[in-house]
Amino acid sequence: MSWQGLEDFIARVETRLDPPVGNGQLGETGDMDFLSPEEVAIIRPAAVLVGVIPRSSGATALLTVRPTTMADHAGQVAFPGGKIDPIDLDEVAAALRESEEEVGVVPEDVQILGKAAPYVTGTRYRITPVVGLLPADFQPVPDPTEVADVFETPLDFLMDARNHRMGEAIYKGKPRRYYEMPHNGYRIWGVTAGIIQRLYETLYEA
Repeated sequence: MSWQGLEDFIARVETRLDPPVGNGQLGETGDMDFLSPEEVAIIRPAAVLVGVIPRSSGATALLTVRPTTMADHAGQVAFPGGKIDPIDLDEVAAALRESEEEVGVVPEDVQILGKAAPYVTGTRYRITPVVGLLPADFQPVPDPTEVADVFETPLDFLMDARNHRMGEAIYKGKPRRYYEMPHNGYRIWGVTAGIIQRLYETLYEA
């Protein structure tokens, strides 16, 4: 099963993902196999906002391109987000704070729908994706020190398994298979594509 419209997507998020408040029950996924026990012990919590925008032409997901100067995942496509700081109440607060800093999201304008399965990266982050509905007229105000570009990708494209391609590379000396979803000149791959694929799997295959 795949995309059946925004109302159906929202209903699936609210019933199949973890609720916005409290501990999650969805099992984590990602690159745990590439981390040593010592690295696992120092995994840092992070959160991203999977921002859904109900445009009149169809719902989209808000994505950014990270600057090439970033220490981790430089130049890659990412959801707005970052580390969970001590000032953050929880993953939702962190995702909203970072999204405000990076692309001008107004936290009070976001309808939080749920939390998706955490994704563990090879760079020792446990990322919790927070799915939220943004205003239909949202216009990003990017901070150039935080993001190199901001764009939107149709949600019906991302929530279609036919667009989830597999790639392979050598990572930390081991072969690693990864998802990629190229669209409109942007290469959505790696961690971000993995988060999208797991979200699709949870919503439409569970």
